Amino acid sequence: MCTSVMYKNAKGKWFLARTMDFSFELGGRPVVIPRNFHFKSDAQATGFDTKLGFTGAGRDLNGYILVDGVNEVGVGAATLYFDGLAKFADQTDENETNLAPHEVINWILGNVTSVADLKTKISDVNIVAVANDLFKMVVPLHWIVADKSGACVVLEQDENGMKVMDDPVKVMTNSPDFQWHLKNLNNYVQLKPTSHSSKSYGDFESDAYGLGSGALGLPGDYTSVSRFVRAAFIRENTEKADTEAGSINALTHILNSVEIPKGVKADNEGGCDYSQYRGYMSLDEGAYYMQPYDDQTITRVVLTPELLNASEPSEYPLQNTQQFNSVN
Repeated sequence: MCTSVMYKNAKGKWFLARTMDFSFELGGRPVVIPRNFHFKSDAQATGFDTKLGFTGAGRDLNGYILVDGVNEVGVGAATLYFDGLAKFADQTDENETNLAPHEVINWILGNVTSVADLKTKISDVNIVAVANDLFKMVVPLHWIVADKSGACVVLEQDENGMKVMDDPVKVMTNSPDFQWHLKNLNNYVQLKPTSHSSKSYGDFESDAYGLGSGALGLPGDYTSVSRFVRAAFIRENTEKADTEAGSINALTHILNSVEIPKGVKADNEGGCDYSQYRGYMSLDEGAYYMQPYDDQTITRVVLTPELLNASEPSEYPLQNTQQFNSVN
């Protein structure tokens, strides 16, 4: 499970952010992939090449796999779970770039210069039902992709093929499909940041108890359906920050509303989904901010010429215990 949102600050700068909600320990950390890099592939023996440098959350599993990030020209992307609905090709196509589902983020960030560019290039990609070595299964995924102009799309591949859908809400969660989530927002048109006015019941005048009554009915559970509605409402009404730092801070508060603490979303086998980290992508700055569960301190990685032109990827460790600003 995961939640992703876009955010535009008062200066018109765009950001893409996400929670990574999963029960299996992924062990991701900030990674930088340099320009002109060759990736191994589980889908085709020749692998694939990238041109653009990018940074995001990933792990070296006999080759780097990233699950979100931002590239040097301001394209951000994140992969989210799409259980029960994702359907990928049964075989490779020699006339197309063949990718396993878990390799799509690497290809997008390494080769795509804008959402418009993605719409042109995605037709030459064949996503093949190839298992991920870590999970020993074909991971059911879909993707959100954005650029620094504010353009945003959702990619979903099901039994009817690949769908590239503009995302006017600039929010994405998990199953059901994206179009279902958009229609479901029609059930919440009563939500507003201000209070509801008084209402008459016969001769009785009913008044709300305090501020906040405009959000009555906002779902508070951790299903993907409820997280979509909650993220859409809170994102839409959150104050616009003036600075880069203020924008990241605003996004932390938006994602606070959908973050899943350990233990509150358990399955029947003893496992539980929780928000292993939060990632924030500054599309204009070309920087990635990572906030892990065990240490809410935010780690920032910016794409520098040295990192972009390096011969090998760079990665940065994270603390596994909470850090503090001790004042005495």
